[in-house]
Amino acid sequence: MHHVHHDLKVYGGIKLFSGSGSPELSKNIAEYLGLPLSDREVIEFPNENIFIKLNGSARGQDVYVIQTTSSPVHRNLMELLIMIQTLRLDSAARITAVVPYLCYGRSDKKDQPRVPITARLVADMLEVAGADRYMTLDPHAGQVQGFFSIPGDVLTASHLLVKHINENLRSGMVDPVVVSVDLGFAKKGRNYAADMDMPIAFIEKRRQGNDAKAEALSLIGDVEGRDVIIVDDEVDTGGSIAQAVNVVKQHGARNIYLAFVHAILSDNGAERLASLPIKHIITTDSAPLSAEKMRHLQGRITILSIAELLGEVIRRAHEGRSVGEMFNE
Repeated sequence: MHHVHHDLKVYGGIKLFSGSGSPELSKNIAEYLGLPLSDREVIEFPNENIFIKLNGSARGQDVYVIQTTSSPVHRNLMELLIMIQTLRLDSAARITAVVPYLCYGRSDKKDQPRVPITARLVADMLEVAGADRYMTLDPHAGQVQGFFSIPGDVLTASHLLVKHINENLRSGMVDPVVVSVDLGFAKKGRNYAADMDMPIAFIEKRRQGNDAKAEALSLIGDVEGRDVIIVDDEVDTGGSIAQAVNVVKQHGARNIYLAFVHAILSDNGAERLASLPIKHIITTDSAPLSAEKMRHLQGRITILSIAELLGEVIRRAHEGRSVGEMFNE
């Protein structure tokens, strides 16, 4: 007796669900896959409790819930958890949380007494809600992967930024150099530099106190008379980036470009970036930017879409094919 196993899929078809955190990105992922977004209702009651109803069965299906957890953070996170639990109770065969930007990524260690490790709590919540797998992009710290007991695809959008810079900006640059916004980002910064075949410089800064403000101190490396690409994983209030821009400017940098994956831009982050002496910003749509924030940065920002990247990873995960192959790994 021999068993024929080809074309045997354990799960049904792909079903895509979207939270309200990144509607545009979800639509683009669905378009890339040639699939509809499954219909659901998200209702917020007057007491701020969230209620979700699926308008179709997900029983036995391979389900992907697309929800970024940028602002409003707690609303988006709860919506994601409730949607996962709703699908679990509807007997979905496999549920993958597709979280382009994962909140609380900075709370990844006890670096002082009596503080939480909230990134670990968020990982636990996703698992308890019923996620079988997760997908995310450029977490602030690599060890966040170790907080999950479920398998995940931890991706990077750095190659999208690198490709854009190489194809569209590189030829006009003078002696370009990559600058890592701090020593914590040095290793990833070096990857950017290697991928673009540029030298690297580092900004050394010391954090003082618990607020988001940090103090930039010195520059390790040479930027004088050169075009500079300052790289980071996410920009929140823009404080660190502003300091980095000032430091390289003081050291004689020519044109300054910013490249980062997650454009969070809390508070007046967009205005702060707009006021800096920078040439251009390259980022992604992992967190949606409001029309008002875009207005501040008009003409000086390029937003690259991660929809194809996530769409392709969803397709490969569903078909049980290698994701590493996409990056020649």
